[in-house]
Amino acid sequence: MANGKIIVISAPSGCGKSTIINSILDAGTIDLSFSVSATNRPPRAGEEHGVHYYFMSTEDFRDAVAAGDFIEWEEVYPGRYYGTLRSELDRLVGEGHNVILDIDVKGALNVKKLYGQTALTIFVEPPSIAELRHRLETRGTDSPEQLDTRMSRAEYELGFAPEFDTRVVNDNLEDAIAETEGIINGFIA
Repeated sequence: MANGKIIVISAPSGCGKSTIINSILDAGTIDLSFSVSATNRPPRAGEEHGVHYYFMSTEDFRDAVAAGDFIEWEEVYPGRYYGTLRSELDRLVGEGHNVILDIDVKGALNVKKLYGQTALTIFVEPPSIAELRHRLETRGTDSPEQLDTRMSRAEYELGFAPEFDTRVVNDNLEDAIAETEGIINGFIA
C-alpha cells in the first residue's frame, strides 16, 4: 500500500478554512482523513476530545513538546498552544490515507519542510482586511480586544502567504470550496 499525501490548509481566523475543509470532507468525494490537532485551550460547546482536538493540559502539552512528540506546534496566542502530533500524522499517512491539516502558517511551512513533495500547502485569504474584520465582527464571538488581537494576528499571517504552494481567495465560499477541491484532486492524482 502506498503512503498517503498531506494537504495543509492555513488561513487567518475568519477566512473560512474550517468551513472549506468540512465541506470537502462532508462531500466525501476525495479520500481524505482529518488530522486532529492538539491544544491546551478548553473545549468549546459541542467539541469532543479526539474528534475536534486532543485537549491537553498546559503541562502535558509542554511535556509533549519537550519529548519531541509534535511535528509542529505554536503558541498562537499568549499561553494558548496548538500542535500536530507526529504519531497522528504518521499513522494516517502510513495507513495510505491522504491527510488534511488545519494548522497555523508557521506549522504549515514546517510540515512542508519536513515532508517536501509529499505535502501541499494551501493558504486561504480574505478578499481584503476590511472584509475579514467585518466577518469577525459579524461572528460576534470576540470582545473588541480579542478582535484587535485576531486582526493583528491575521495581518502577520498574511505575510506568509507567498511561501505557500498555492493560494485561494475566499471571496465566494462555494467558489473557494470548488477551487480548493480541484487543487487537492490535482495533487493527489
